[in-house]
Amino acid sequence: MDSNTRSLHNIHGHTDPAPTTNVALQYFARRPLIPFLLSNYGVKLWLHTTMINGKADTKPLGVVRVSWIKKPVTLGLVAAVVCLTIILILKDPNTRNLLLDVKSLFESYGLLGVFIATILAGTVIPLGSPALVLIAASFGLPQVLLIVVATTGFTIGMAINYGLAYKLGRPYVAKKLGEDKLKEILNLWTKRGWAIYVIFGLIPIMPVEVLSLLCGLLKARFDVFLILTFVTRLILFTVLVYFGEQMGIWLGII
Repeated sequence: MDSNTRSLHNIHGHTDPAPTTNVALQYFARRPLIPFLLSNYGVKLWLHTTMINGKADTKPLGVVRVSWIKKPVTLGLVAAVVCLTIILILKDPNTRNLLLDVKSLFESYGLLGVFIATILAGTVIPLGSPALVLIAASFGLPQVLLIVVATTGFTIGMAINYGLAYKLGRPYVAKKLGEDKLKEILNLWTKRGWAIYVIFGLIPIMPVEVLSLLCGLLKARFDVFLILTFVTRLILFTVLVYFGEQMGIWLGII
């Protein structure tokens, strides 16, 4: 162990029992702007060391390993690039009539359409509620009402997910995983699940809808589930409505 790693161990007053983790610490300790990541929280966040047949096996946390996260993140990034390209195209004066036609479509369906769409988006139907709210705001729908309606609709959709998983999903999951394994997952969720849920709720491209199914499967507290769902989406949609309005002004349709 090098001097940088030893000093960090002295500062935090603990000794890392895993040899593989020590190797990782030595690697990162030689890099600049890393001290925070080497703190107790940083190591626990990025490294999770397990022992298999007496050997250390360092793996990322379960959340990072889950393959279903990779697909929506990738699709979200691709969608962001596509949206930026479309926005630049729509900035062309020749496309103004198209923008006005789309605006009239939003005005026709209005907040009711947003409400129905966000309910569906709160389930596993991939409608993309953040993108919908951003676009609706860019076409001039009332800001406060849009935020409240979209947040309420999405929360209802998530509650439907929770209820279905609560009533129908648990026997299936218990059969697949075994009751002991299910209890372990519930214990992990009790310790870290809500923090993960909040992070997913605040990031547009993360599949928080899937976590609502998990909450139902694990019979997580429904009141906490509703509050966190509503608050995180309220914050996210408020930010998106602001940027959507600015985009609409920039495009000249508001």
